[in-house]
Amino acid sequence: YATAAEAYDMWKVAPDSVKIIDVRTPEEYIFVGNPDMAWKIPIAAQSDQWDTAKQQFPMRLLPDFVARVQTIAQPGDTLLVMCRSGSRSAMAVDLLAEAGFEKAYTITDGMEGDKVKDATSVFDGQRLANGWKNSGLPWTYEVNPDRMVLPARKGS
Repeated sequence: YATAAEAYDMWKVAPDSVKIIDVRTPEEYIFVGNPDMAWKIPIAAQSDQWDTAKQQFPMRLLPDFVARVQTIAQPGDTLLVMCRSGSRSAMAVDLLAEAGFEKAYTITDGMEGDKVKDATSVFDGQRLANGWKNSGLPWTYEVNPDRMVLPARKGS
């Protein structure tokens, strides 16, 4: 486990062997922002089937996630994996560990961080408590296609 600030410090020391992997969806990279140095390798895609019980469009795992990571990383590399707030990155780290990556860590506070839990605050419920963006780390709304490893499109 590493916080966003710890992950950034680890990357700065050894950017050739420490890789930050952002497993959020391309829509999240574009609309929420992203760390420019991170590899964008989504682990899941948003479905278009409404789940009435959960009141959401659930995510579906992409079966080629590990294979796409293997195109940019070696088993000896340190992988620092982030999502919005920590749950998808934990799933990704489990998959990577099963595939032989022994130094894969989840960035616990993710890109957006935890929700503020203070009923007296106008920010109650908003993801402003920590995370990459709220820790003052470098990020951008620009997307670098050279740092994206997306799943193959059906019919392509």
